[in-house]
Amino acid sequence: MTGFPDHSPFSSAPTGDGPRIGVVLSHGFTGSPHGLRSWAQSLADVGFAVRMPLLPGHGTSWQELARTRWTQWHAALDEAYLELDAQCGQVFAAGLSMGGALALRIAATRPVSGVILVNPGLVIDDPRAPLAGILKLVLKSTPAIANDILKPGMDEGAYPRTPVAAAHELNKMFKDTVRLLPRVTAPVRVFRSTVDHVVSDSSIVALRRGLVNAPLTLTALENSYHVATLDNDAEEIFRGSADFIRTVLASQGSPELQEGAARD
Repeated sequence: MTGFPDHSPFSSAPTGDGPRIGVVLSHGFTGSPHGLRSWAQSLADVGFAVRMPLLPGHGTSWQELARTRWTQWHAALDEAYLELDAQCGQVFAAGLSMGGALALRIAATRPVSGVILVNPGLVIDDPRAPLAGILKLVLKSTPAIANDILKPGMDEGAYPRTPVAAAHELNKMFKDTVRLLPRVTAPVRVFRSTVDHVVSDSSIVALRRGLVNAPLTLTALENSYHVATLDNDAEEIFRGSADFIRTVLASQGSPELQEGAARD
């Protein structure tokens, strides 16, 4: 994907004659809607209403991100959820990486119908993470781990550096989200790259351990790295997301939901 990254939010209205179904979507840490725009568009194309906000501190500069707090990220996604909830009968939450954790937070605090995650982050393995609150006083930023994409020529448009202060906020948000996981009751679908240089399997272990009240289905992505929504398995994610939503709707015993929701 060449050209200037499009960091703008994404919004679409529901189409078709069936029930109004919404999907609230979140990008990852230091990224922007650019990396998920094709995913969002694929959901809109089959009739779902979609909201994908630009999270505070993102899509501008890493210095701006350093001045934000994790509660602002959550609030932005929660506001997008409430917009969809006001116009849709049911809402699903979805996200990539940190956006996956934010989607889980929405699922733990709002009545979502299902959750779709791509390489969700819940644990920072970096041994410096517990010290970030102190390190941020003397170290402003570190080199970013961005564009972890197997497919050649793709650019997620993330920041070139990671602000330590924001990494400290991310670590706090992850810990608080893990605490909330038992509150999630909606079904969860995870797309997980077999090779991911950003999020380790520690996050999947934490997810499995925490989702004690929600069914979890995991699909392995064999031909993608971390930013799988821009990688070789993107179409599998797009199709699988729509299929998951239809399956959840059908499982509720309302055939008209399956027939009238969205179609390829």
